[in-house]
Amino acid sequence: MAFGERIKALRKEKSWTQEELSQQIGGDARQISRYENGKFLPSADVIIKIAQVFDVSIDYLLLDGTPRRPLSIKDDILSEKYPEIENLSEEDKSSLLHIIDALVTKYKIKKIASGM
Repeated sequence: MAFGERIKALRKEKSWTQEELSQQIGGDARQISRYENGKFLPSADVIIKIAQVFDVSIDYLLLDGTPRRPLSIKDDILSEKYPEIENLSEEDKSSLLHIIDALVTKYKIKKIASGM
């Protein structure tokens, strides 16, 4: 999906008009239309504002095939461990992923069981 299409999809998720998005990032609706139609790519500053408004990573906005992620990770404890995790063997990384998947599944089951 191209940058403009992605912006349009994100805007529609929020049920915003181009004018409303332009107000969020300090631009104008005509410029949003140009971005969405692929006529122009915004400056780096505007791309950062768009990422902040939608809370998505910049690589998600710019690169095809990139999974949607928040702009910043809110749990600093986990993000601080990332460099250490990179040094683990593939077997240990796989084990860690299984543990994380199990904990996420446990959370989801508790959420469903409590009727949330």
